[in-house]
This record gives sequence, C-alpha cells and structure tokens, in this order.
Amino acid sequence: MGASAWKFLPYLRPYRWRFAWALLQVFLIAGFDLLKPWPLQLVIDHVLGGKPVDAPVLSQLAAGPLLVAACIGLVAVTLGSGLTALLHNYTTIGVGQRMVNDLRGALYGHLQRLSLAFHSRQKVGDLMYRITADSFAVQTMIMNGLLPILSALVLLAGMLAVLLPMDPWLTALSLTIVPALFVLIAVFNRRITAIAGEVRERESAVYTLVQWAMSSVKVVQAFTKEEEEYGRFIGASRASLKATLRLYSWQTVYSAAVNTLIALGTALVVYSGARSVISGEISLGQLVVFISYLAQLYVPVNQITQSWGLIAGARIGAARCFEILETEADLKDGTRDFPPAGARGAVEWRKVSFRYRPDMPVLRQIDLAIAPGTKVAVVGATGAGKSTLLGLLPRFFDPTAGSVHIDGADLRDYRLKSLRRQIAMVLQPPLVFPISVRDNIAYGRPEASDAEIEQAARLARVHDLITSLPQGYATVLGDGATLSEGEKQRLTIARAMLRNAPILILDEPTSALDVETEALVMEGIARLTQGRTTFIIAHRLSTVRSADLILVLRDGAIAEQGGFAELLHRGGIFAELYNTQFAGAA
Repeated sequence: MGASAWKFLPYLRPYRWRFAWALLQVFLIAGFDLLKPWPLQLVIDHVLGGKPVDAPVLSQLAAGPLLVAACIGLVAVTLGSGLTALLHNYTTIGVGQRMVNDLRGALYGHLQRLSLAFHSRQKVGDLMYRITADSFAVQTMIMNGLLPILSALVLLAGMLAVLLPMDPWLTALSLTIVPALFVLIAVFNRRITAIAGEVRERESAVYTLVQWAMSSVKVVQAFTKEEEEYGRFIGASRASLKATLRLYSWQTVYSAAVNTLIALGTALVVYSGARSVISGEISLGQLVVFISYLAQLYVPVNQITQSWGLIAGARIGAARCFEILETEADLKDGTRDFPPAGARGAVEWRKVSFRYRPDMPVLRQIDLAIAPGTKVAVVGATGAGKSTLLGLLPRFFDPTAGSVHIDGADLRDYRLKSLRRQIAMVLQPPLVFPISVRDNIAYGRPEASDAEIEQAARLARVHDLITSLPQGYATVLGDGATLSEGEKQRLTIARAMLRNAPILILDEPTSALDVETEALVMEGIARLTQGRTTFIIAHRLSTVRSADLILVLRDGAIAEQGGFAELLHRGGIFAELYNTQFAGAA
C-alpha cells in the first residue's frame, strides 16, 4: 500500500463508523456469495440424481417441492446479494466522496495560506488539477483499493473454508496459479505506476495551457495567434491522450494475463474434477458446486490484483497531493495583535533584501522610515521592485534578509489576520468577484451596514453606476452584468474606502479612469488618505505632485527620495523620469 495510504487514514477517521458499517456489509456479501452454488447441488444431486438430502428441513420434501425450494433459494440468495452490494456501493461511494471533499478542502485551504513567493513558482493549471483530479486518490486508495482487498480476503477465506473439506486436492490444485498472479503484479505494477505518473503530468499540462489561454484570450486575438494556440493545445492534448492510451494498453495486457492464468487454473480443476466424477470419487453435483465456487474463488484473487493496480495508479495522485500539503507555510503566524484602535501607521524597512529565487534579486538593502500619516509615491521603471516593496507590508512574502516594522514591531510578530486588517489595498488589475455588488464592496468588511457601503460607493464615484444596474447593489457581477475596467477600478476603490484601515496601498488607483472621473475619485481618495499612511505606486503626475515623499526605485534599490520640487531641482533620475513620463501630462 505504501506510505501514502497511511497518510490518508486521518481523512477516514471522521467516517470510521460508516467504514465499519461497510466492513460488516463485506461479510454479508461474502455470506450470500458462499450460499449461491448450493441450490444447484440440490437440483443436480437430490432432485435429478435422487440422492437423499442431509438437511432435516429439506429431507421431508418430494422432488417437486424440493425443486421449487431450490429455485426460490437461488432467487432469494441472488436478490439478497444484489441488494447488499447496492447498499455497500452507496455506503462506500458516500464515504469516498466525503473524503475527497475533505482532502480538496485541505489542499485549497493550505494553498490559500502559502505565500505569493510560492505561488509565483507554480502553474495555476497544475494546482487546479491536483485539487480536482489528484484528490480522488484518497477515494481510490481507501474505498476502491483497501476495502475491496479486505472484502476479497474475507471472501477468499470463506471459499477456502468451504472447499478444503469438499476436496483438498482440487482446492490445492486451484491455488497453484496464485503465486503466478502475484508475480504478474510485481512485473506490471512498476510499469503501470510510471505511466500513470506521466498521464497525470500530461493532463496537468493541458489544464495549465487551457487556464493560460482563457485568461489571455484578448492578447491571443489581438495578435491573431488563434491557430498557433490551437495547435499548441492540440499538441498537449494529443500527448496526454497518447500517454493515457499507453496506460490503458498496459492495463489491458495486465488484465488479459490475469484472465489467462485464471482460465488455466479453471481448466486444471475441470480436468481433474471430471476424472474424479468418472471414477466415482465425487458426485456430479459436487463438481458443479466446486466449479461454481472456483469461479468465485478467482473473483477475490482477481479483485486483489485489480485493486492493487488501482492503488498503484492512485499513489501518483496521492504523492502530488501530499507534495502540496507537506509544503511548509513559509509565513509563520505571529502572536501579537494590534490594539483595538488600530496601528498608528509608522512603517520602517530595515536593511531589507528580497529575491524570489537565489539567482533573482529583487530588492537590495532597503533602509526607509515613514512617519504616520505620510503620503508616499513610489515611482520607477517596470521591474524596479515597486510592487514587491509594498507587498512586504501585508506579508504576501517575507524579506530574504532584514525586517519590516509597523509601529516599531517586526511584522513577523503579528498575527497575519490582525496585520492585514490594518491595510487596505487597491491593486492592479482591478479584481471583482462573481458575487453581488454589495458583497464586492464589503469583501474586506462584511459586517458593514448598507449606509456605510453606499457612502464608500459615493466617495468612489460609483454609486450612480450601481443604481443603474438591474438589481442595484444586489446585482450579481458576471451574471449578465459586466463592468468596464474603469468601473471595476472604482468598485475596488470603494472596497478600500470601506475597509477604513490606517495604512493604504494603492497601485495607481486611477489608471483606468478618464480625466473627469479621475478628478472626482481623487477627491474621495484625498479624504480617505487624510491621517493615514499611504503608499501609491504612481504613474500619473497628479499622484506624484500631491505626495509628501517620492521614492525612486531603480534595480531594487532606492535611488532617490524627497519632495516633488526637491527631486526636480536635483536633476537626477526623477527629473529624467519626469521629463520622459510625466512631462506630457503637465
């Protein structure tokens, strides 16, 4: 079974009584299966052959009533077996699905807690495949693997208990193929496991490609790359299906080899048993019963081999799931909470360096202290480290070296929830959720009243737009109601305003707005920033001019800092940037 099965046992523990009920059903099914051949022996030996019946209840019956009783018994046993199997399937599938749901929840929750540095190294499609497809490994290994093997062992033990007293020689003969079956398992298991791993990797690549293509469809169409992307998708899909075909082929060969061995064992027993009937050692009815049991004897043996094959394939999915679950959260939660009144807003970076990978430095030796209530504009070329610098504040990731402080305390000392409640953010691109407008605005503060939500919308100059929607604030976005980028941006600004946090991070909040709307929104932002420490990644002149402090980043370091007039007068990097980027706006 391997270590993966043991790791799944905690997911079985909440359903242990349901699992125990499924185990009891295994014994009931085995009992019914053991009874199935006996009505045939009654008919052959006692109805047709005229031999007396040993059972006291049936010995008084004539041939006709005994035949009726045998037929009724055959139907009753088959019906009981079928109903018990139906109940067993319902129970095991129900437990399996609950375990899959729990594992998916654990994977999803753990991914939510991992830092952005981790997510920057992962492919979204691969993570989606692990959550949606690989998570079925818990059901396959426990309910489709472990439980059927236990069921098969119970049935196998029952069969041997019945067959050995009937004819030890035929029983031993029928078991001669079992060692060969387990040799087949050893031979095929490794190959099937390797191909199953390749199948999951190929299917994960298809998920990743589709996720990327759907999120980039505008770019694809703009550059008329539809056919090229179609070809790339077909290539990935073909590779995935080819690997799947190889897996099915090996599984088919494996199944054929198992069935051939079973047929060989059956032929040996039929040959030897027929000679025993001819010599008078056993009756014809006994041989028919033995052969009927033999067919059922090979069912559990075959079930064990098939279940082992399923487990072998599922182990790959299990390993991929636990690769995520065993990735330690690189953001350890602190123990401190901010006071009820919130943070004062003093922010400090002390010799901070950061790199996503060892060979990829992003920030270098940042030393910076910001007083409470300061409005800071952060400017610089693309890739200079602006978003990374501010992403350290809510601890989307931690510094590789150095530390970041709020109100004199290291951020790592605070509980993440307490820390992030002190910060409101407007990020790029503006993100809205497929929920109501009201819930979108109140996303960071769900307890807010309708009046507070409406006030935030008015400040962000989005109230009139919302009232024009079909259900107003109750309109579900994406459900027939779509917004432009500028409208989404105003909605995210309203969300930040409602958060009412002492520290603001604004990634150019007016970049998607026209000049008239920008002026109105900037009035609301001006009110919002009063008395709050504000960081704005700035691309527009109006934002830069109104800042108390301008930071100029170049190659991950603070190249210049100061006021607007001071930096212009200095004639350095900011002046050059102003002349190339902002002069037109002037």
